[in-house]
Amino acid sequence: MSGAARQGGSGRRRGEVGLLRLLRAERGVDMAPSGSLAVPLAVLGLLLWATPGTHGRRSDVRILTDDNWRELLRGEWMVEFYAPWCPACQNLQPEWEGFAEWGEDLEINVAKVDVTEQTGLSGRFIITALPTIYHCKDGEIRRYQGPRTKNDFINFVSEKEWKSIEPVSSWFGPSSILMSSMSALFRLSMYIRTCYDYFIEDLGLPVWASYTIFALATLLSGLLLGLCMIYVADCLCPSKRRKPQSYSSKKPLPEFSQPLEKMVEEHEAAEEDISEEVAGSKEGANKDFPQSAIRQRPVGPSLPTDKS
Repeated sequence: MSGAARQGGSGRRRGEVGLLRLLRAERGVDMAPSGSLAVPLAVLGLLLWATPGTHGRRSDVRILTDDNWRELLRGEWMVEFYAPWCPACQNLQPEWEGFAEWGEDLEINVAKVDVTEQTGLSGRFIITALPTIYHCKDGEIRRYQGPRTKNDFINFVSEKEWKSIEPVSSWFGPSSILMSSMSALFRLSMYIRTCYDYFIEDLGLPVWASYTIFALATLLSGLLLGLCMIYVADCLCPSKRRKPQSYSSKKPLPEFSQPLEKMVEEHEAAEEDISEEVAGSKEGANKDFPQSAIRQRPVGPSLPTDKS
């Protein structure tokens, strides 16, 4: 319980003590005139008006924002995510305020988060329904799904019923990288909504013009993001440039191609032998050509001889 709340309680007690003293004094004076009641009552009214608790008691519920939410990771907390326009959240507020008065006795911090103002926190905890209540104990997050009355909240903490609930995985914890990215996306969506309202309401642009601006911004941002990703990928994993292979005659052939090479060489040697033999035979034929031609040349047609 906060110091302001304790001061309010002590102020109310002082006002009650003063009221009893005044009543006792009035009872002791039997013959006091009726006009004498005006002064004590006026003093009593001033005392009660000066008491902080008479104006409206300060709430014991703490307010969490995107700046101080890391306090949840230390100690024990019960946190309510709500929206001012939600009827169920409005019905829960008296019970939540009454539960917060027991915070000091239970040694627990009771807090709430307005999702309409703290969009980043709603993204960290993936708020899909309202109201949503979480129990946090030294960084372990558990979702409360029991009855929503003051006594049920008190029993949940005092009897440590939260131990029977499985905590949220560290991958989906509010301080994880995944949930931090989700929080950034939620805040970006709210920023886009604010820009849209500015274009429509303040600048007076038509709806199609605002959509055109967002479309162009999306294309440009996607182009820049793609170029950055390609540059980073090229720096981390540079592509290997292949050099053209030079097929030189001196390069040794693999073992499986050596028999083929021998066959080619043998075939070429056989062709050379054949060509040499053919060339030799042609030269020999050219040398014998005149004599053979003379022998084979007919002198003339042979005339039949008369044997008679």
